[in-house]
Amino acid sequence: MDATSRIEQALQSAVGRAEVAGCPPRLAAAMRHAVFPRGARVRPRLCLAVATACGDDSPAVTDAAAAAIELLHCASLVHDDLPCFDDAATRRGRPSVHKAFGEALAVLTGDALIVLAFQTLGRAACEPQRLPMLLMTVSRSVGVPSGIVAGQAWECEPHVDLERYHQAKTGALFAAAAMAGAAAAGADAEPWRAVGERLGSAYQAADDIRDAAADEEELGKPVGRDAALGRPSLVAEVGLAGAVHHLEQLVAGAIATIPSCPGAGELRTLILSEAKRLVPRRLAQHVAA
Repeated sequence: MDATSRIEQALQSAVGRAEVAGCPPRLAAAMRHAVFPRGARVRPRLCLAVATACGDDSPAVTDAAAAAIELLHCASLVHDDLPCFDDAATRRGRPSVHKAFGEALAVLTGDALIVLAFQTLGRAACEPQRLPMLLMTVSRSVGVPSGIVAGQAWECEPHVDLERYHQAKTGALFAAAAMAGAAAAGADAEPWRAVGERLGSAYQAADDIRDAAADEEELGKPVGRDAALGRPSLVAEVGLAGAVHHLEQLVAGAIATIPSCPGAGELRTLILSEAKRLVPRRLAQHVAA
């Protein structure tokens, strides 16, 4: 089974557990709306790619880790789109959760997806000795002092360190995806932290570039939000050309830190492919080849 099929199957199984008798039907529907149809699934693909490079000797654990990572990412998008943050009306080319189901249910949907992520990990008990490392790795990426919640909270501070903000808001979950892939396969997770962190920083740089230079049809969500909301942005700090150059350096850095493994070549190809996909079409040719 290819990586995309594995991820979608794991997510369908996880979300399906909410669609049972006793669960509020609109909450279950909002959770499905938040997760499907699929986005790029960059983070779970990274998780699977690292696990494959490390042997992937327990695919059920790997799939659970990948699904948990994506559920947490989807939860963060639901909350990020809320009126109190980005006030985004669309996500992936259709109404955001708070537009489709209301603000109160959107808050609960994000909360439910966070809990579901850890429930999904907890069910992967076929390799119980690997579970503590997976739980620690994933939980650290969403909490404080340097996970997604902390990253979002930096937007509420009067002074922001851009690198710290980007690392928490985006880099932390990428680092978790890479490390969780290694941990799920029974390998040492720590050497993969730098790969994930650099990829996360690259992804956030690309997101800033797209917000400034893409159009809404290409992006599938509102553009120009960083400038409109006065949020920290790499483009605002160093300009569009400087941001593209910084992205190139981050991509090269991620590739350079891939630990020695049989799947290193495939990972390099994946990283370069993602780097080109994540920037607006008119700028894609500038990303490192």
